[in-house]
Amino acid sequence: MSRIEPLKAPLAIGLERSTRKFGQLKTSMRSETVDYSFDGRVATISLNRPDALNALSLQLTVDLLAACRQAIADGARAVVLTGNGRAFCSGGDLREMRSMWEREGRIEAFLEDPLEALHGVISLIREAPIPFIAAVNGVCAGAGTNFALACDLIVADEKATFNEAFVRIGLSPDCGGTYFLPRAVGEKLAAELFMLGGTIDAARALQIGMINRVVASEDLLEEARSIADKLAAGPTGSIGRIKRMINSTFSNDLGSQLTLEHECQIESGRSDDFREGVMAFFEKRPPDFTGK
Repeated sequence: MSRIEPLKAPLAIGLERSTRKFGQLKTSMRSETVDYSFDGRVATISLNRPDALNALSLQLTVDLLAACRQAIADGARAVVLTGNGRAFCSGGDLREMRSMWEREGRIEAFLEDPLEALHGVISLIREAPIPFIAAVNGVCAGAGTNFALACDLIVADEKATFNEAFVRIGLSPDCGGTYFLPRAVGEKLAAELFMLGGTIDAARALQIGMINRVVASEDLLEEARSIADKLAAGPTGSIGRIKRMINSTFSNDLGSQLTLEHECQIESGRSDDFREGVMAFFEKRPPDFTGK
């Protein structure tokens, strides 16, 4: 398996890189901390520090960024993000945090450049015009919960647990948690999860609207990939515009959102997929969308 080379610009998505034609490339790569595979339209990215419950070290962050950019460069039409072993992600790596503290003499050192790199990955996931599906297996804690929330859809196995445990060690939330969680569950429930730092199971997370589906553990990846396949077969240009509008809806007033909807609808109306969708409707056949 080839190595994913770390990228030098963590905040740049790099959409200027040419994408390959749909179905042309199938790749499988492994970095030190992340596994990446691409089947021609769906990319699967697996955090691969199972002995550390996939805690977010600086190396994992760099490799995760590279894998996400690789998915975009490969022309992926959907991405599944999951974790190897018995955890999705246990949050920031406290052992690495302590090591940096001892090396630099400042306890907050881990919360500077490494945290900025983590936030770069979150920005990429939200700004990329393709859907990300989190397949949450087992432990999902702190920044790991917020990485899942940054994805467009979340499927969890029945054993998954979620928490915003920052307060337990005297920290405040990061990785977009204070942006994503209140929008998903409301202000009061978000305050409870942030301020008390308690853990909830997958059933409760589904009940409060934090995640989309709960499935048996053995069915998790199959379900996530089934959703990804359906999205990848759809009009992915339209799906990307839906993502752009969702990103804007809580900051725009009604007039601004209507303007954005109009702009996006015009873009969609000029697409090959719109023409294909209309023709398929009149010809009474399934549409063959290409994402163009």
